[in-house]
Amino acid sequence: MINFSKIIGHEHIIEYFQNAITMDKVSHAYILNGPDKSGKMLLAEAFAAALQCEKQQTTPCMECRSCKQAAGRNQPDIVYVTHEKPNTVSVEDIRKQLNDDIVLKPYNSKYKIYIVDEAEKMNAQAQNALLKTIEEPPAYAVIILLTTNADSFLPTILSRCVRLDLKSVSDEKIRSFLMKEKKVPDYQADICVAFAQGNVGKAILLAGSENFSEMKKSAVQLMKRMREIDLYELSQAVKQISEYKLEINDYFDLMMIWYRDVLLYKATADVNRIIFQDEIYSIKKEASHSSYEGIEQILEGLEKAKARIRANVNFELVIELLLLTIKEN
Repeated sequence: MINFSKIIGHEHIIEYFQNAITMDKVSHAYILNGPDKSGKMLLAEAFAAALQCEKQQTTPCMECRSCKQAAGRNQPDIVYVTHEKPNTVSVEDIRKQLNDDIVLKPYNSKYKIYIVDEAEKMNAQAQNALLKTIEEPPAYAVIILLTTNADSFLPTILSRCVRLDLKSVSDEKIRSFLMKEKKVPDYQADICVAFAQGNVGKAILLAGSENFSEMKKSAVQLMKRMREIDLYELSQAVKQISEYKLEINDYFDLMMIWYRDVLLYKATADVNRIIFQDEIYSIKKEASHSSYEGIEQILEGLEKAKARIRANVNFELVIELLLLTIKEN
């Protein structure tokens, strides 16, 4: 469980929730819409804890019995709706865990709160079952739907919920958090921030991921020696990239950040704006041997490679075409 003050960014949503508590205008249903790991669960849990806090404040006190129970996810009036099937929240999940339970009054709290994670996975039957409850909820009920795609909901559900869209958090806030709280060195923080694109959870995950560090090392080593690789060595390079087949879009993004650094340095000669700060010498060297048109061709090639992977074009063929594009430019 986390307090509002510990959440990085999303001030507009925190302010909305706190105003709702202050003015006693808490809605029966909310949609928190944003990318995976963007902070939806943290916001929902902090709001739920604040609503149930025995001190009746706009933020959880974290000292009362209710807050301590909420911190351990065992507050009886904060219910997490789960689903056994990985890709579906079924009608049975909604009926048994929410509809049948919501008619029972809270044990010892003002509200009975239901947090539905991955709510975009509700099938049509589940959404219709939920709709009946949202249309005529008990006075004490609060339903919070967490989703990566609010537009997948039925229009009738959207019209009966307060929709709150999570915005990207500023790079500087994420960078500061990684360096101060997670003790991540500045050059590593810069890469995680550039990669996360405003998503705090993703930045934290990347900062602590050994696999990401290995993938970054692999991608950088390959790009540093691309000019020296002979055509007959390309198959070995394809094999190297194939080790990251499941994370290929992340691998492509690392390559994009690298070539954008090359382009930026070539255009401005400003080393302070480079993301790969620990590879400045190599970035300068690459920039001196590259043309503006060549770098643009490589960046376009990376976008095409992403599109081809999405279209299920043969993996090895996509990588070979990409590497040839890089070598030719």
